[in-house]
Amino acid sequence: MDNRPIGMFDSGVGGLTVLKEFQNMFPNENIIYYGDTKSFPYGNKSKENIINLSKKGIDFLLNKNVKAIIIACGTATSQALDLVSKLYSIPIFGIIEPTVSYIVNKSSLKRIGILGTRGTIKSNAFENNLLIAKPNLDIISKACPLLAPIAEEGLIDSDIAKLAVHEYMKDLHDVDALILGCTHYPLFTELFKNEILPTTEIINTGITLSNYLYSNLNKDLFNNSNNCGNVEIYLTDTECNFLDIARKFLNINTYKVNFFPVFS
Repeated sequence: MDNRPIGMFDSGVGGLTVLKEFQNMFPNENIIYYGDTKSFPYGNKSKENIINLSKKGIDFLLNKNVKAIIIACGTATSQALDLVSKLYSIPIFGIIEPTVSYIVNKSSLKRIGILGTRGTIKSNAFENNLLIAKPNLDIISKACPLLAPIAEEGLIDSDIAKLAVHEYMKDLHDVDALILGCTHYPLFTELFKNEILPTTEIINTGITLSNYLYSNLNKDLFNNSNNCGNVEIYLTDTECNFLDIARKFLNINTYKVNFFPVFS
């Protein structure tokens, strides 16, 4: 048994969608979450900048003695995971490989829509990995740069959000599966449902990642305690809506969450 915490990082509230699914799958694990709210958004930054910010987040988490790290961000996964996995000896997981693994093992999924930030879509990381594993897929990728900022402003159910989702989904109504390739996007799930066929599967990468970790994480790393895990959230800037959104989305009353400012 290893009762050290799992580390996670993202630029803002998006990674909370991964945290929530991970908490559902591993309720006894302790979690350290690093929200780089000072540097939000990651989606419009250069690859070099994303790599440096990812290294900064990983170094912070390593100082907290975490046993593994989850990059709870589509942009950082697509542009930094390959490099940082070679630089650090600790296990590091992103959202792309688990999602690809899930899709290629479902024969019914042939026409795939991918939504992501500009950085994620430009990298072609989802598309390239999917086509390597399953070359006959029909893939449509769409950058949705407004959605993460809308989520950070807490405007998830607003008319602005509805209009943005409707605009981005114009060519994606009839896909077999819709990959929410930015971890902010599961916050808009109900709006996406209004734009697709009833048979379309919406793929929340937090769920595919959690299922993947359950099957692939070294069993010696699991915390087998019966106690409910503790969550600590560190933010690089607290002048944002993160705290209010987190309290509502995570249903704070169900388990212990501590917030700590990080000034860097």
